[in-house]
Amino acid sequence: MWLWRFLLITLVLHHVSSASKYDDVYDNEFAEFEDFEADEDMISQENAPESEFKESSHENAPADDDQDIIIDDDDSEFEHFQDLEEFEGFEGKDEKPAAEPKITITKVPIHFRANWDSYWLEILMVAGLVVYFINFTTGKAKNTKIANVWLQTHRQLLEDNFSLVGDDGALEKNEHVGFVKESENVFTLWCSGRTCCEGMLVELKLIKRQDLVAILSGMMRPTLDQVHIKVTMNKEDMDSFVFCVASKKTALHLSKEMADLSVYCPERRPGDKHNIPAGFNVMSEISEATSAMLDSKVVAVLNKYTELVDYIHFSDQYSGPKQQEDTGVLKLPENQKILLFGFNMPLKGMPLEEAMNQLKPLLVMVFYCMEKVKKYRLSKEGKAKADKNRQRVEEAFLKSTHQARAEAAAARREERRRLEKEKVMADEDPERQRRWEEKEQKRQAKKRAPKMKQLKVKAL
Repeated sequence: MWLWRFLLITLVLHHVSSASKYDDVYDNEFAEFEDFEADEDMISQENAPESEFKESSHENAPADDDQDIIIDDDDSEFEHFQDLEEFEGFEGKDEKPAAEPKITITKVPIHFRANWDSYWLEILMVAGLVVYFINFTTGKAKNTKIANVWLQTHRQLLEDNFSLVGDDGALEKNEHVGFVKESENVFTLWCSGRTCCEGMLVELKLIKRQDLVAILSGMMRPTLDQVHIKVTMNKEDMDSFVFCVASKKTALHLSKEMADLSVYCPERRPGDKHNIPAGFNVMSEISEATSAMLDSKVVAVLNKYTELVDYIHFSDQYSGPKQQEDTGVLKLPENQKILLFGFNMPLKGMPLEEAMNQLKPLLVMVFYCMEKVKKYRLSKEGKAKADKNRQRVEEAFLKSTHQARAEAAAARREERRRLEKEKVMADEDPERQRRWEEKEQKRQAKKRAPKMKQLKVKAL
């Protein structure tokens, strides 16, 4: 009995195993090719080196239960698109790896204390600035000291001749008003309150000691500290004449630059003909005025202080420097009656107070000339000659500006007509506009008509 049971169980197991094997073959349609691929793999493994066989066997060492599992990768369907040999005339582009970031290493210079030669230009510039500022401070202080010493030396003389010495523009009178600083080397002092003149302006033009460049240029072309005095005379206190005494270099400059000297007395005569040093030139419009101005006292000062006197200029036609011809001026400039004096300061080789004391006699000569000009009057012949010269200059000016004045007059007439036309057109009266147009047409026709000369014929 137990034998039949064993045979039955054996038959059932055999049937179950054959059924499962059939199901695997049915599910895998390509199962028949797997045996073929397995055979090829076995052949390649036999031909491969032993090392490769070990690696492949190590890598392909899954469990026996997974040998029959095949993974279907969907991406394998498109592998032929990545094969360059599948396409003709197509050149693949090599993919470049991403560029690595560039690292810049800053070069740190050597510490400046270890390499002073690299900073020679900066050191030179700093040294130049230090020298410039030191020179500016010392030069400014010296110019201010010169101006103060001059005023202290001459203040009493100025106060004896003027009621007001120094004017700072304030309404209240201040006794301690001094020079007005126009710049670091130019100082001015206004004095007023005296008969025969409107006022006197004292101007100190000193060397630009605060400017280092000016000092260096002064070594090649030396300049001097100067005092310029300008006295504005009253119109009734000076007669008509132009007179000038100056050093040769200054006389040449004045005759070219000053309008009154270039027009009324362009001729320069040597000073020895008038008993003054030959280093001076004399320019005068009327000879009798020359002898009157160069009297014994003035000649004595010029002979004694030859190096200190630069120029003396008296003029009733003073208008400043010459104007350019193309400035379009249509009338004569306004003239003033002026006395001008220029003196050099002897600051080299002597103390400052002593140098200022030497200028005192020159200021006394200024007041003497003011009184002399006030009292002097030309003779009848000299007055007639002066008037004739001024009339001749005025006629020459009018002749030279005739065309310009005619053009200006025509422009003014056209402007008046334009304004008149605008006024008429702005009016709403048509009758008035018509009359104005007829008048304008007649004027234009008369202007275009040829000019005819009328001849008178006597009857026989």
